[in-house]
Amino acid sequence: MKFQSQAAVALAILPTVFGITPELMLAANRYGAAAPNPSGEFAIYTVSNYTFETAESTSQWNKLDLKTGEISLWYAGSDISEVVFVGPTPTSIIYINGTNAEGDGGISLYSADANALEDAKLIASLPAPYSGLKAVQTDCGDINFLVYTKAYPNGTAYNEATASTPPSTARIYTSTYVRHWDTWLDDKKNAVFGGVLKAGNGTYSFSGDLTNYVTGICNVSCAESPYDQSDESDYDISPDGSKVVFLTKDTSLPLANYTADVIYQVPFTGTAEDVVPINARGSTKYPSAEGAATSPRFSPSGDKIAYFQMNGINYESDRTILYVANADPENFNVTALALDWDRSPDVIAWSKDSSTIFVSAPDLGNERIFPIPLSAGDSYVPTNITDQGVPAAFYVLPDDTILVSDSKIWTSRDIYTITPEGEVAQTYFQANLVDPGLAGLGPEDVTEFYYTSNTSEIKQQSWVILPEGFDESKTYPLAFLPHGGPQGAWFNSWSTRWNFKVWADQGYVVIAPNPTASSGWGQNLTDSIQGRWGSYPYWDLVHVWDYVDENLKYVDTSNGIVAGASFGGYMTNWMQGHELGRRFKALVTHDGSTSTLNQYASEELWFMNHDFSGPFNQTGFESSSPYYEWNPLLYVDNWATPHFVVHNDLDFRLPVSEGILLFNMLQTKGVPSKFLNFPDENHWVTHPENSRVWHTEIFKWINYYTGLSNATSPY
Repeated sequence: MKFQSQAAVALAILPTVFGITPELMLAANRYGAAAPNPSGEFAIYTVSNYTFETAESTSQWNKLDLKTGEISLWYAGSDISEVVFVGPTPTSIIYINGTNAEGDGGISLYSADANALEDAKLIASLPAPYSGLKAVQTDCGDINFLVYTKAYPNGTAYNEATASTPPSTARIYTSTYVRHWDTWLDDKKNAVFGGVLKAGNGTYSFSGDLTNYVTGICNVSCAESPYDQSDESDYDISPDGSKVVFLTKDTSLPLANYTADVIYQVPFTGTAEDVVPINARGSTKYPSAEGAATSPRFSPSGDKIAYFQMNGINYESDRTILYVANADPENFNVTALALDWDRSPDVIAWSKDSSTIFVSAPDLGNERIFPIPLSAGDSYVPTNITDQGVPAAFYVLPDDTILVSDSKIWTSRDIYTITPEGEVAQTYFQANLVDPGLAGLGPEDVTEFYYTSNTSEIKQQSWVILPEGFDESKTYPLAFLPHGGPQGAWFNSWSTRWNFKVWADQGYVVIAPNPTASSGWGQNLTDSIQGRWGSYPYWDLVHVWDYVDENLKYVDTSNGIVAGASFGGYMTNWMQGHELGRRFKALVTHDGSTSTLNQYASEELWFMNHDFSGPFNQTGFESSSPYYEWNPLLYVDNWATPHFVVHNDLDFRLPVSEGILLFNMLQTKGVPSKFLNFPDENHWVTHPENSRVWHTEIFKWINYYTGLSNATSPY
C-alpha cells in the first residue's frame, strides 16, 4: 500500500464515504507528533500504516515546512527510529538506526544535515538496543547524549541477542512484584547512560565509553530509570550538557505497594555514586508530596527543573502538582506552582525565556494546554489556550507560537500552531480531510450532554457519537461503553483500540459516559470511586441510561448493548448481575475483573490497597469489605444477558483466569456466551490482524442480538 498523500491536498475535503470500518481504521495512516527544528523553519514526523492485503507494515518520515505549510517526504523506511536536532546549525541532526553493521542486536548513531540525509555519517555503533536519545551541544562543540537500555546489576548493558541462555527457565523470587503489565521481571533493569561525541574535522568520533547513572542505587529495591514500562520522559539533560536528571521508584519502599518516586540530579561527568535527590520524601517544604513523580525537565536557561508529583504514596491517580526546583544541589528550593489548581497536568513545555511553563491537563473531556508563569502562587487558576482534542505533543517555537499535534474523536492527527494567548496561527494538517479511510468524519458526528446523578454535586458528562448518515427522525440501537481505569476518562481523542466512530458506523448511537472516577472534572469526582466500585459509578450509569431514554428519542434504548474493558469490563460484569444488565440485548467484557476477591493476583498492589480501602486479608471475606461487597460473583444467579468475553494471556494486570472464570460461569448458567483469547496480547489488543478479529467477532455478536445483521447465529 502506498502512503496516503498529504502535500497538495492537506486541506482539501475528500468525497464522503459511508462509514468507517475496522479495516479502514486499522489500515489508516498513524502519525507521530511533529517535532520542529531549533529555528522553527520545519518539523518532521513519522507516518506508518498496515496493509491487510500484504500483511505488512510500512513507515516513513514526513517534513512539514512551517512557513509555507508544504508537506513532503523526508525519509522512506523504518531505519531511522529517533532523531534529535543538535549540532552547529539549525538543520544538524543525529539519529538512531535501529540496527548496526555487526548485526548483534545493537544500534548505530549517525550525524547528518536534515536537508542532506544522503550524506549521513556513521559515528558510533552501540552494542545493545539503546533508545530514548537526548543530546545537546556543549560550548566546545562536542555533543553530550543520553540513551537508555536494560543493564545487569553490575551496570553493564544487557543485550538479549548476545546474552547466554541459562540451562533452566526457572524463576525464583523472594519479594513481591514478580511481573508487570506483560513482562516477568528479573535483575536486569533500565538505566540511563551518557556518552560524548567528540567534534573534529567536520564530524564526530565516539570512544565507546558510556556512563551508567542509575544502576547501583539500592535499598529495599534497586533504582530503575526509565521506570519499567516508561520511556525517555523519565530523564533529561541540561541545555549546556553539564547535568542530568532522572526519576526512579523510591528504593526505600517495596515496589508493589507504593507509587513514590524520587528525582535525582547528577553531573554529566558523574556516576550513580554522585546522585543527589531533589524531592526525597520529607526533604522539601511540602511534606505531603510523597507520591508518583513524572517528567523532570530543565528550563532553556538551565537553572530550573520542572516536574510533576502527586501526594498520595500509594495512589496512582492522585492530583498531580507542578513543581519547580533550582538546578543546584546545594539549594534545590522546590516550589509548587498553582498548588491548589484542581486539575492534573501531565506534559511540560518551557517557554523560550524560561518564564512560563506550558502544561497540558485533562479538562472537561479534552486535554487542554495551559500556561503557568513561574510567579504563579498557590491560588493561581490557569486558563486554557486550547479547547478540543488531546495533544500527542507540543513545542514552543522561537517566535513563541506553539506547535501542537493532537487528535480528536473524528481525526487521528491535527497539526497546527497557536499563539500564547490561544489564537490559532496556522493549521497545517487534518487527517480526516486527507486520509481516504477517514473521509467524511467530522465534529458534526460528535456531541455531548451533562446529566444529574445522586452521587455527586456536579453534573457528569457523556459523549454521543452518531453513525454515518444519521437521521434524527429515525431510531438507532444503543452502544453503551463504560470506560476503564476506573480513574480515567473517555476523552475527545482518536483511538485504534476503542474507536467510537467505528462502533457507531456499525449502525449504533454510541454513548460514552464519564461517571464517578473520571478525570478532568475535579479531583473529588476522581477520588469518589474509592471503596465504591459497584456503587457510585453503577448508579451514575443508570442515570445516564435514564437520561438517554428520556431525552434522545433517536436512540432505541430497548435495543442496546454494553461493552467495556478493564474497569469497564468489571462494570459490565457487575451490570450482568443487576437490573441495568437486563436493559441490554448483549454484553461484552474485555479483560475485566470477575471476582474482586482475586485482586491480589495482580502486580500493582498499591492499586487494590487504595481502591479497596486497604490490603486484602481475612476481612476481605466479610460483607463490610469492598473486596467482598463489590464482587460480581455475588449476583451470579441473576446472570442472563448474552455475554461475549475477551481475555488475553499476557495481561498480568488482570490475569486471564478472570476471563476464563467469567466464561465458565456463563456456560454453567446456560447463558449464551463466547470466549475470545489472544496468547500474544496483553491488557490491550495492538496487532492489526488480532484487532481485526477482535472487531469482527464482537460486532458479529452484538449486531446479531440488536438485529443489525442478518446472521442466523451469533456464533
